[in-house]
Amino acid sequence: MIHRERHRAERIGWLRASVLGANDGIVSTASLILGVAATGAESRAVVVAGVAGLVAGAMSMAAGEYVSVSSQADTERADMERERKELETNDEGERSELAAIYAGRGLDPALARQVADKLMAHDALAAHARDELGISEGQRARPVVAALASAATFAVGAGLPLAITFLAPARSLSLIVVCASLASLALLGVLAARVGGANALKSALRVTFWGAFAMALTHGVGRLFGAVV
Repeated sequence: MIHRERHRAERIGWLRASVLGANDGIVSTASLILGVAATGAESRAVVVAGVAGLVAGAMSMAAGEYVSVSSQADTERADMERERKELETNDEGERSELAAIYAGRGLDPALARQVADKLMAHDALAAHARDELGISEGQRARPVVAALASAATFAVGAGLPLAITFLAPARSLSLIVVCASLASLALLGVLAARVGGANALKSALRVTFWGAFAMALTHGVGRLFGAVV
């Protein structure tokens, strides 16, 4: 029987993009709604601002994540291509290099050489990618996946404060948006911590603190400009 284990490190890529997208969706859209509402704008203007923030934010997250992860993927491909050429032109040197890596991790030099020979006989490029370059299949950069995850989770996160603008009475809109957004941020922090194996309370406090700070700052700006106008 083969014992297969799944580790939390395998989730880092999509978890980071998803948490970032949802968190940004809640914070930026709620802050935008609070800022516009603080100027004394009518409900229609607040709704339009929220919708525009959702669309622009989702597209911005997708584009930014795609460009960022694509750069990482380009670097990985360049490193892999260089490693492939080195294996073709200097097989013995690459074997010695891999054996030295294993010896540095505590294997006896003779055993390290045997391990290097065995792994290179099986898949030389994969062995060097994993142990020399630190590139594994489970953690390879995937730009499209990251972009879609960021855009989708941003839209989901932004949908909460936006829905409140349709349902909440104008008089208590700001208070309800703040309470619902902070509660959602806390829940998001707990869920992310559970999936990633981190401390739930610390994660929840971190996201709610910065979310509250952003909303308070934007609300203050809206009040300032509303008073000036």
